[in-house]
Amino acid sequence: MLFKIILSGHLEFGTDRTFELVMNMFQQRAETYYKNDILLKPVDIFIAEQNMLDVPRLIVPTATEKSWRNTVHLLDTISQYAIAGNIGAWKLDNGSLVEHAFLEPKGDKTAVQSYLRGRELLIQGQQTEARDALSAAIEKFTRHALAYERRGYVNYKLGNINDAMYDFTKSIDIYPHSPEAYMGRAIVRLHQKNHAAAAADLDMAIKTSIPHQPIHWRARRMKGECHVELNEFAKAEFELKLVTNKTFTEGDSNAAWQPRAYYNYGRALFGSGKFKEAFQAADKARHLTQEPSADLLQFVHTAAEKAGVSKN
Repeated sequence: MLFKIILSGHLEFGTDRTFELVMNMFQQRAETYYKNDILLKPVDIFIAEQNMLDVPRLIVPTATEKSWRNTVHLLDTISQYAIAGNIGAWKLDNGSLVEHAFLEPKGDKTAVQSYLRGRELLIQGQQTEARDALSAAIEKFTRHALAYERRGYVNYKLGNINDAMYDFTKSIDIYPHSPEAYMGRAIVRLHQKNHAAAAADLDMAIKTSIPHQPIHWRARRMKGECHVELNEFAKAEFELKLVTNKTFTEGDSNAAWQPRAYYNYGRALFGSGKFKEAFQAADKARHLTQEPSADLLQFVHTAAEKAGVSKN
């Protein structure tokens, strides 16, 4: 049986010595253990100038289960020598996600442990402690793009908007293929009411993610909202039509935002003069919402009048 495989991410090794060790290990194991049945070629992924393994996006249209398993196992092995970064791997069958692997360093290096601790503290809501741990990771390894990105969220939550902007931008400068950093900076720009700049960052979040990641659809929804605010209704309609046509699983955080997506899709359609479709979208939002807001109810009424239809 053949599968479609997607790989995306990077691993930072910090020193020339570790980089050389890992590159040689990759080549040796690929040849000896896996008989070169690996989906990656060393020449395509190892960047000596930055002591980094980089796979911004690799799509393998057809691969065997063995090739998938060999590649994931080898990447997992060398990831434990990294000081920062992660790699995502997706196995698809006819467009459906069959398996997902998330590979990251978990060793005892100070930068690794400080980052992991900071990330966990952020989840627990201990923001000041999280910031300190993430700062410690950055002090140990100044190219820690993920630590900058997570610290950006901490600073945003703490109200340190300028610091958050610095952290997200620094993360992007270090590694420009991470959707989370673009999403974070877009949130800051929305806080600043800069919808055009936010839309640009959200566009990059879309381009650097894949449709099997929740952040991809969150970015599309938010980008559509930005275009509504900018009166760019055709662009908004494009993004929000995709979002509202998507069925999210119960565990996907995007599911809870579908009423808002329908509401703003209705606003985009209304702005384009498509009043009947606007009413249908707004009415869908109303039925999906347990306690519709006054703004939504007013919009349903206005769209119904413009469309010449009766409200149920």
